[in-house]
Amino acid sequence: MESSKNSTFRKLLVWQKSMALVTLIYSEVMVFPPDELYALTSQIKRSATSIPSNIAEGYGREGKKDYLRFLNIALSSLFELQTQLEIAYNLKFLKQDNFIKLYNDSREIERMLSNFIRKIKN
Repeated sequence: MESSKNSTFRKLLVWQKSMALVTLIYSEVMVFPPDELYALTSQIKRSATSIPSNIAEGYGREGKKDYLRFLNIALSSLFELQTQLEIAYNLKFLKQDNFIKLYNDSREIERMLSNFIRKIKN
């Protein structure tokens, strides 16, 4: 999907914001209980990391159909992350203010990614 030599996925605002979210996520899960290291902590980190990774991987693919497939995987990972954040909040692993910040950031990325997918489809 690269349109010019200077074009890169790093210039996509949705990729930049999802990278910032991953950074926040990693700092938040550091305080989760140690017995969650290989459970919820790991799941949250994987789903968060999957979002910008799939945006980038799709960008490097040939053709609109393949690109859209990866963008939809990124969106699915985002929904998975939102669910896991709610679980962490319900279990009191996240403070309310931190949960609200992460959730609102994820909703912004959701809107951006959904709009981007619609734009690519047309």
